[in-house]
Amino acid sequence: MGLPGRRWASGNPGAAGPRRGVLQLLLLLLCPGACGAAGLGEAEAPTIYVWKTGPWGRCMGDDCGPGGIQTRAVWCAHVEGWTTLHTNCKQAGRPHNQQNCFKVCDWHKELYDWKLGPWNQCKPVISKSLEKPLECTKGEEGIQVREITCIQKDKDIPAEDIICEYFEPKPLLEQACLIPCQQDCIVSEFSSWSECSKTCGSGLQHRTRHVVAPPQFGGSGCPNLTEFQVCQSSPCEAEESLYSLQVGPWSTCSMPHPRVSRQAGRRRKNKEREKERGKGVKDPEARELIKKKRNRNRQNRQENKFWDIQIGYQTREVMCINKTGKAADLSFCQQEKLPITVQSCVITKECQVSEWSEWSPCSTTCHNTASPTGTRVRTRTIRQFPIGSENDCPELEEKESCVSQGNGVALCATYGWRATEWTDCRVDPLLSQQDRRRGNQTALCGGGVQTREVYCVQTNENLLSHLRTHKDKEGEEVDRQLCRDAIFPIPVACDAPCPKDCVLSAWSAWSSCSHTCSGKTTEGKQIRARSILAYAGDEGGVRCPNSSALQEVRSCNEHPCTVYHWQTGPWGQCIEDTSVSSFNTTTTWNGEASCSVGMQTRKVICVRVNVGQVGPKKCPENLRPETVRPCLLPCRKDCIVTPYSDWTPCPSSCKKGDSGVKKQSRHRVIIQLPANGGRDCTDPLYEEKACEVPQVCQSYRWKTHKWRRCQLVPWSVQQVIPGAQEGCGPGRQARAITCRKQDGGQASIHECLQYAGPVPALTQACQIPCQDDCQFTSWSKFSSCNGDCGAVRTRKRTIVGKSKKKEKCKNPQLYPLIETQYCPCDSHTLQPVGNWSDCILPEGKVEVLLGMKVQGDVKECGQGYRYQAMACYDQNGRLVETSRCNSHGYIEEACIIPCPSDCKLSEWSNWSRCSKSCGSGVKVRSKWLREKPYNGGRPCPKLDHVNQVYEVVPCHSDCNQYIWVSEPWSVCKVTYVNMRENCGEGVQTRKVRCMQNTPDGPSEHVEDYFCDPEEMPLGSRECKLPCPEDCVISEWGPWTRCVLPCNQSNFRQRSADPIRQPADEGRACPNAIEKEPCNLNKNCYHYDYNVTDWSTCQLSEKAVCGNGIKTRMLDCVRSDGKSVDLKYCEELGLEKNWQMNSSCVVECPVNCQLSDWSPWSECSQTCGLTGKMVRRRTVTQPFQGDGRPCPSTMEQTKSCPVKPCYHWQYGQWSPCQAQEAQCGEGTRTRNISCVVSDGSAEDFGKVVDEEFCADTELIIDGNKNIILEETCTQPCPGDCYLKDWSSWSLCQLTCVNGEDLGLGGIQVRSRAVIIQELENQHLCPEQMLETKQCDDGHCYEYKWMASAWKGSSRTVWCQRSDGINVTGGCLVVSQPDADRSCNPPCSQPHSYCSETRTCHCEEGYTEVMSSNSTLEQCTLIPVVAIPTVEEKRGDVKTSRAVHPTQPTSNAAGRGRTWFLQPFGPDGRLKTWVYGVAAGAFVLLIFVVSMIYLACKKPKKPQRRQNNRLKPLTLAYDGDADM
Repeated sequence: MGLPGRRWASGNPGAAGPRRGVLQLLLLLLCPGACGAAGLGEAEAPTIYVWKTGPWGRCMGDDCGPGGIQTRAVWCAHVEGWTTLHTNCKQAGRPHNQQNCFKVCDWHKELYDWKLGPWNQCKPVISKSLEKPLECTKGEEGIQVREITCIQKDKDIPAEDIICEYFEPKPLLEQACLIPCQQDCIVSEFSSWSECSKTCGSGLQHRTRHVVAPPQFGGSGCPNLTEFQVCQSSPCEAEESLYSLQVGPWSTCSMPHPRVSRQAGRRRKNKEREKERGKGVKDPEARELIKKKRNRNRQNRQENKFWDIQIGYQTREVMCINKTGKAADLSFCQQEKLPITVQSCVITKECQVSEWSEWSPCSTTCHNTASPTGTRVRTRTIRQFPIGSENDCPELEEKESCVSQGNGVALCATYGWRATEWTDCRVDPLLSQQDRRRGNQTALCGGGVQTREVYCVQTNENLLSHLRTHKDKEGEEVDRQLCRDAIFPIPVACDAPCPKDCVLSAWSAWSSCSHTCSGKTTEGKQIRARSILAYAGDEGGVRCPNSSALQEVRSCNEHPCTVYHWQTGPWGQCIEDTSVSSFNTTTTWNGEASCSVGMQTRKVICVRVNVGQVGPKKCPENLRPETVRPCLLPCRKDCIVTPYSDWTPCPSSCKKGDSGVKKQSRHRVIIQLPANGGRDCTDPLYEEKACEVPQVCQSYRWKTHKWRRCQLVPWSVQQVIPGAQEGCGPGRQARAITCRKQDGGQASIHECLQYAGPVPALTQACQIPCQDDCQFTSWSKFSSCNGDCGAVRTRKRTIVGKSKKKEKCKNPQLYPLIETQYCPCDSHTLQPVGNWSDCILPEGKVEVLLGMKVQGDVKECGQGYRYQAMACYDQNGRLVETSRCNSHGYIEEACIIPCPSDCKLSEWSNWSRCSKSCGSGVKVRSKWLREKPYNGGRPCPKLDHVNQVYEVVPCHSDCNQYIWVSEPWSVCKVTYVNMRENCGEGVQTRKVRCMQNTPDGPSEHVEDYFCDPEEMPLGSRECKLPCPEDCVISEWGPWTRCVLPCNQSNFRQRSADPIRQPADEGRACPNAIEKEPCNLNKNCYHYDYNVTDWSTCQLSEKAVCGNGIKTRMLDCVRSDGKSVDLKYCEELGLEKNWQMNSSCVVECPVNCQLSDWSPWSECSQTCGLTGKMVRRRTVTQPFQGDGRPCPSTMEQTKSCPVKPCYHWQYGQWSPCQAQEAQCGEGTRTRNISCVVSDGSAEDFGKVVDEEFCADTELIIDGNKNIILEETCTQPCPGDCYLKDWSSWSLCQLTCVNGEDLGLGGIQVRSRAVIIQELENQHLCPEQMLETKQCDDGHCYEYKWMASAWKGSSRTVWCQRSDGINVTGGCLVVSQPDADRSCNPPCSQPHSYCSETRTCHCEEGYTEVMSSNSTLEQCTLIPVVAIPTVEEKRGDVKTSRAVHPTQPTSNAAGRGRTWFLQPFGPDGRLKTWVYGVAAGAFVLLIFVVSMIYLACKKPKKPQRRQNNRLKPLTLAYDGDADM
């Protein structure tokens, strides 16, 4: 803002200039237009206060929609930004601070949405388009935009963006895009040259190419697709015809003029009357027959109202054309018979349909949130079927989605369980069963029941009224079956406290036993407690107990602490005891309803302390705990399921060609799961059954009636044609068709259109013979072959009518009466096709082959067979039925499915000793592998590296089980004796032994390793024997305990007592107290509990799976990691709240169970070589635990028997034939034939007799409309015309570096121009190009290819990545050179141009170069001649120059001559030159080295050092001799 301010201030001197300029600029921005001009004019009173506005707030209002109001802040501010009073601003220009708005609510989301417009064309970015590279390789970056508007969906009208932004942010308006490089037109290679257009004289040859890729994105157009050249043939003997007869196209079919047709009709009726008079039909029976025929024809015409067939005529023009293309008189075209110019035809009529009917009601009559929309339908009928038109009738039915409209549309009914509110908790229902007199009491308390009524109602999930619970029934109660899909509510129990009573909590669980056994000083105790929840009232209530009653203590582990004691396991599940009759009524047990007496068992074993389980005789029998106790079983809950739903409907209407078995199903749901041993849900929840045999589909057929009279072109039209004869010639005839059922009954024409196949032909060409025409019968069928190879079969026809008397009709060359064909020679060969099938076990023979089934498992191993399909071919390589080769279609061979073998382990070993002698350890037992599983057998459990599996359980060893026992110290033995006095320092010893501890004390001596070596007392120590008169003190007492926690600031001490006081000169008594600091893990320790890991799951004695128990143990661990007796932790009062036992489950091994194999499926192909049949099985019981796993083969395949594929196929189009003319509008025809193939894409089929396709519907390429004839144009001699369309090119994508840009694929085809006369080039049409979009395209790359050099040239061409040679597509800048000629040319004698485009000399010559490195001349290299012995004359040797290109005069064997030519023919040095140079270099290095060594001075010898000063170092290398 500073620079504009200075420009405004330049015309206003003074300090206020810049500020005034800024203000004026702000006024221009805030008040544009005339206001700005006025502001500038009033320079002496500028406006310095302006209104400011804030953003609009949220739309507020009571109702949703356009009735809301939003506000914003408005204030007055100085132009410099600070706020001021409102009165300083002009009130007239004050903006509004409130406006109407659209309040958006959540339900508007269904009404409004963003409408995304299409992306527009990609436009280049301006800043980057200025820097375009010379050659485009990756395209150009651009931006494309689109329009996005918020609309009201049902009316498709725009709305404010803020409404849609409330639910979803506005989508992006623009995105980056890529403008591909310009793609020029790419064409293929030229075809080979065609034959000469004329058989004699001068003609033209042409060759064509087609377009491979069209020009895109501004690329250059296509080059000429045609090249031609003049060709010469032998001179023409006769003069070339300059004129050709040309026929034009047929005109549209039209009806004759009404007046002309009436005249023709009168003439026809007059002739018929004359015939009637001549016949004189007077017979009444004949009249009756004629009357019936007329009625039948009239009825057929009524049934044929859908086809209004009208036969008219069409004409064409015949012209004589000069080869220059100009018309001439017909007399110049000398031809005996001119082509016909009129013919009969059928008037083309389009399909006519009625108006649409009204829309049917919506299929959904209620509102369902799951599927809110339904469908509605409207129809129309056909009034006139198309005749001669290629357009089919439009759709006769239209569907659209709909929503039931109207305010009264009810919600669709849904059903669910509803319940009344729970009644008050009542005890009287229970008491009334015992005492009827107390049944009316209501103020009872204690354990009771709550009841409620459950009923089925019609409800809807979105109604708020059903979300709250009602005491009374809500809704109209309906049949309970309607709620079969809903979950049945489960009732609950209750408890009713009495008023004014003290309320206590439930007892807690019993604590763990404080001791494992009971003795004189120890007794096992367990404690449980409860608390007061509410105190009793003042009067009448039960008082709360005293504090001692809130805690209970019971004895536990009362067995004496002896070596042997009983150990109990946990109680098992309560199971039914069939020996005790169940209660008649339901009772309560711990607040739960119980129905019968059961029993529980537990495991009781005799255990020796620190050893483990022993025989039961060791423990006292009178103290043996109970192993069985009664228990109350809770009420059984059987599985409850709903009744079955209704069967799903079977298809009511038949569908032709649908041979599959239709099924209907029904289902039900579980509303109560089984519990407490109740009946399991074994009944199936889903059932299905085959539908009843559907009604036989009524089949329909077309019935064709007799052809009507052949209708010729009206004579009024023909009579102007020279040579025309009235009443004969070609015409057309029509017939009626009706729809019939198979039983002959009449049916609607629409039924046949749907089920009877294509409509038979309604018209056909016919011929009324003229007097000069020859007439024959139709050809008969070929006679049958007698089976002999080389035999013939024949067919015949005969002459009929007056043609028998005509000589030309008897000419067998023009009109043969018999045709012959050779019979085929039948020989067949059999070949295997496809892969072998899976190994398939024979059905029904499994047990015979493999023995009995084991434990219900289906045997899936043993000997089976695998199959391979066979194909039969005839002598022409055509696929035929396998029965022709006397084969059932398969070859088979035996195979083996190996049987699975399970993992085999040994029995459990004995338990090992406890791993620790003090505290908690583990004991282990193991199994080892005997046999590995194979072939899918039951797997082994996880093994270790020595193939063993372990079971580990915790064990506890009493820390006092083995103790060190030491004897008293011996007398101190003085080691240094003072002869004067028997005193001094010495040594004391004692014996220390490890002994087994028992309650009665140490019993026997054991090995030392049983005791802890770290705790072993000292066996010897130093001592001092006091001298006489010295002080004598007692032994040191024990150390006092360190105060925890251990800290060096704390001390421990021990003391000794003086026994003898010293004499006057004796040694005084030492300090009687000794202290030392408390060091952690040296003389002071911390203690803490430690819990071992859980053991493996322990089962009962003979169980292998099921419920078990896992245990863990509690240790007291010293801070140095050593386990000590539990008393150390117990003395500290540490908390121990761990659970030592826990239930567990060992999963029982369940083998995989499979269903039976399903039947073989239908073949995947109806014919051919690749069909497969499949059968499957399913897993009915998955394997569990260590059970045998399921096999991997759940599906087996087998090749289908080979069947030939027969289908109809078009033949090639015949050449275009202009009837009775040389050129112009003509026809071309093709045949259909029956072909056989093996069903693969590579087999195009071989033609067979049509009888093989007798059962095959006449469809070719999916089209029932068979076209055997079509119009075409035969060019006249000299015409310039377009070739037929080329085939569609491959689908090509627009790609950059092999990646698709997403612009879609494109295909192209083209038509090339063919020139027959050079003079008519100006009449040629333009070559044509046609493109279409396609999918599944590919990215193609184009590369330059080059051949090897031939002299100074080579061929360079462009090739597509799929191997097609093309023109265009490759970058011109990277095109390799095709010519390497030297410039200037190599004109010197014996020179040539090399690959490097430089001149070199031929072999035998050396180059002489000029100063500018150009070749001046080639000089001859001297030749060294080595003469033979005979040619030696004394010791004289001669050298002479010999021309290298001239042959030597020396005869063979007399001498040899070679040339020293260092350069090869390519201008490079020869290899031997490099060898000689390398040898010379090595020789030079050798000479220089020898000279250096010869001249080098010898070094002075060093003085020998004294060997005595050298240290000797020995290194031992491992030899034994060292």
